[in-house]
Order: sequence, then C-alpha cells, then structure tokens
Amino acid sequence: MSKFELKMPKMGESITEGTIINWLIGEGDRFEEGDIILEVATDKVDNEVPAPVSGTLKETLFEAKDVVPVGEVIAMLDVSEDHKTSEKKQVTKSAVETSKVNKKELKPTKAASSSNATSFSISNSNTFFSPLIQSIAKEQHISFEELARIPATGKDGRLRKSDVFQYIENDRPYKFAQPTAEKDPTAFRIPQLTFDKGKGKVIEMDRMRQMIADHMVFSKHTAPHVTAYVEADMTNMVNWRNANKKAFQEKYGQRLTFTPLFVEAVAKAVKDFPNINASVDGNTIIVKEDINIGMATALPSGNLIVPVVKNADTKNLKQLAENVNDLAGKARENKLSGEDIKGSTFTISNVGTFGSVMGTPIINQPEVAILALGIIKKRAEVIETEAGDEIAIRSMMYLSLSFDHRVVDGYLGGSFVRRVADYFEAFDVDRKI
Repeated sequence: MSKFELKMPKMGESITEGTIINWLIGEGDRFEEGDIILEVATDKVDNEVPAPVSGTLKETLFEAKDVVPVGEVIAMLDVSEDHKTSEKKQVTKSAVETSKVNKKELKPTKAASSSNATSFSISNSNTFFSPLIQSIAKEQHISFEELARIPATGKDGRLRKSDVFQYIENDRPYKFAQPTAEKDPTAFRIPQLTFDKGKGKVIEMDRMRQMIADHMVFSKHTAPHVTAYVEADMTNMVNWRNANKKAFQEKYGQRLTFTPLFVEAVAKAVKDFPNINASVDGNTIIVKEDINIGMATALPSGNLIVPVVKNADTKNLKQLAENVNDLAGKARENKLSGEDIKGSTFTISNVGTFGSVMGTPIINQPEVAILALGIIKKRAEVIETEAGDEIAIRSMMYLSLSFDHRVVDGYLGGSFVRRVADYFEAFDVDRKI
C-alpha cells in the first residue's frame, strides 16, 4: 500500500478555490476508481470529484463547508502500487476513462467510438454532469441542451445514469436540442468573473423555480430573440365588454374577461399566418395543425405556468370563456393536471395584469413566438373622422411579439402582430352574445 494525496482540483481558468459540500465516502471506506468521493462548489457550479484510483479513504483534512484553495491536499488515500496515479492523471482524467468500470452497461454506437466524434462541452452550463453521464451522452450522441432537459432523480436534482437510459428508452422526447459544436479557438469566450453577490436573506429556489430558470436560459441560448411592437386601439372591444359582461355571466354562468377575447383574435391571426404556429427540429420546421394557445399564468407561489386552451380556433366565445376560467381557477388552486399544461403551439402573456405598459417575453420552447399584451390605458389620440382629424379619448394597448429569428423573419413576425392588433381594432361593437 502507498499513500496518495487527493488535492482540490482546478475547475475553471479563474477558479482559485472551492467549497466542500459534503464527503460521500467516509474515513476507512473503500472505493473504486471513478467513484464520486466528494462534492465541491465554486461560484460557478457544483462539481462531483471522482476517485483517481481505487483504494481506501484514510483521512480527510477538511470538513464540509470549508473553503479550500485549488491544489491544496484535502484527503489522504491508501492505494496499492498497481493503482498508483500521478497528479496529472487526477486533474485531466477523461470522462471516457472514468466510465470504463461501467463499460458493460453501455451500448456505444459505431460513430461514438470514432476519434472524430462530436465534442461535448458543459463549460457554459450552470449544471454539473458527472464524467460517467458525459461519457454516456457522447456515445449516444446526446447534446448538452438535450441532456439538461432530462428529468433527474438523483440527490439535489442530480442526473443519474438510470435517468439517461430511461430517457433513451422513451425515444428521447427532447431530441430537438442540438449537439454542442466543437470549440472554435477564435470564438468569444465568456469570461470567468467573480462577483460580490452581497449579503441578505438567502432563499433557496424550489424545484419548479429551478425548472423555470433552466427553461428560460435554454430558450435564450437556443433561439435568437427579436421583438416587434405595435399598438392597438382597444376602444371598441373595451366598450363592448363593459356593456355585455353582466349579461354574458347571467346567460352562460361565466365571467367575461379580456383573455378569451384575446385568445379568439390570436387564433384567427394564427390561421392567417400558420408558419407562426411552429417548432424547430434541427434543420426542419414543424408547422402544427392544431392551434393550442398557452396562457402564461402566475401560481399562488409566484411561479409561472402555462395552461393551454386546446383547438382555440374551433371554439366560440362561450367555450373559450369556459376554458379560460376553468384553467385560471385550477391554477389559483394548484389543481392543474399534466394534460392542462401540455401541447401549446403559441403562447400569450398578459403583462398588463401587473400594470406593465409592454414586455419582452421569452419564447416558450419549442414554440417560435410569444405575444405579450400590455395594460389597456386611456389617452388622448388623434383620430380620423368625416369632419377631419380630431382628438379623442381612446383605450390603447401595446402588443409585443418575441420571435425566433432562425425561422421567423421580420416580415412574418411584424405582419402577424399587426394582424392581431387589426382584429382587436376591428371588433364588432354590435356583436351579440
């Protein structure tokens, strides 16, 4: 037996220290090469530190929550001469070597064994994947963007090997995520900066908030967002609703909010411009047959969820009001089912309910556009009449459409949002309920 010094590994160009989260192996316990010995946190990510050799943990020199400089000895290991390993191997050991202990459980493809296999990088991620997970992902051609969306069952939301294999068995439902391209030495690198985050009340993100954060970052990373703005004169719609909301509720037993009126107009505009009702799958565009309108809704916890009005273009105003009120009620009571939030093809976000004049919403992946509706506000406007231009009090609203510029150009995005505004402005004030 010989002694081996386990040192705090270097986990980034500008990382000079790490905080020990916890030891996963106790003193006196045996471990195999590739087993995770401890977890370390930096200001960027949490990392699992694999065993560079097989042996026994003789002594830990630091405890959980200790901050340790890179290169400092953190534990003493007892290893046999056959498994003696240099420090260089400890720092640069590849994911493929680490996973050799599990080689029999993997099913590598021919392309995966090639030396020219697509490189797999997690340098820009806030999620750490163990070397074994990275190795499986390489062999199965699973990109980081796709890997990040696999449901995780491990401790603290960590992705396990069984999660990845279960995902593969389910025919990879998030396969639209693209492989990470091989690094270009001339490309821009995000600087590894350390910020003073300040002091104050610390609030842990709940699981839903973490998923929302991941979804938003993924969307911004995947789709080049462009936002187009128009304003609409809502006077006719506002006056009609004010005059008919009481009668509507008495006749149908449903509250008449603006949302079903918005959904109705948006569904009509989607039919006029079907390419806005799409998703991207690699180099192909899938134009959806159904028009399912998602409505971004706040839960009592403050988290955001998107219940879906299915086949909105086939429903009359009464049916839309029933759907909208039912989904909003379920959201307030935390009773939305999986079916209620599945299958949206286009999303609207009514930021006006918070008093916002307008918004720049983030696209709800895998859709290609999202519409934000601002507050309806009265103001003096110049209008054209038979007698000439006049100043009148009108109810005005800003609309903003964020769209994926990979597949939606300015003409389509601008024409669509203008068409929605046209439907708002052309609302029939003599419409019967």
